Amino acid sequence: MKITCIATGVLSIATIALQPVYAQGASDVLQGDQVTEEKLLEALSPDSVQKRSLRVKATASRVGAPQATRPSASLLITFHTASSELTSNARQQLDVVGAALKNARLAAYKFIVEGHADPRGDPASNLVLSKDRAGSVRSYLVDSHGIDPARLVTEGKGDRELLNRAYPAAPENRRVTIVTHLE
Repeated sequence: MKITCIATGVLSIATIALQPVYAQGASDVLQGDQVTEEKLLEALSPDSVQKRSLRVKATASRVGAPQATRPSASLLITFHTASSELTSNARQQLDVVGAALKNARLAAYKFIVEGHADPRGDPASNLVLSKDRAGSVRSYLVDSHGIDPARLVTEGKGDRELLNRAYPAAPENRRVTIVTHLE
């Protein structure tokens, strides 16, 4: 019997700011038809961040460096348990992502596709799984939408960056985050 992890694609514009706990709760998660090309353009465009007060993920480029804010969008991509194979719902959500990445507002940017896993299973396996999930997303965007592979770098985060520490098996902990790569 196959078990499917939550069967909806969800976009979350997340304020992580290296916080240990996902404090915003489920109300910050956009679902279903709320996931649009325009919302992705707003979340991923550096120009939008400068013009609007969007929630973005804070990252540091090196240890001890000042933290730079980079636009990001977390997608709750559907995968079968312990699998990196995309479901049909995941592909539908990635079709929206593909359209956004081809839009002129984002065409000049590169992106980091970060895979995340919940902490079920051992950390080494979760790291491999998160890398494979990020790779699946990248492959789909390249193969199905013609996104230049040089624009998408993958990174596996394993189970290190949970959005919901109170409920480790929560679907928001199994996600792919797309981060605008600002050089």
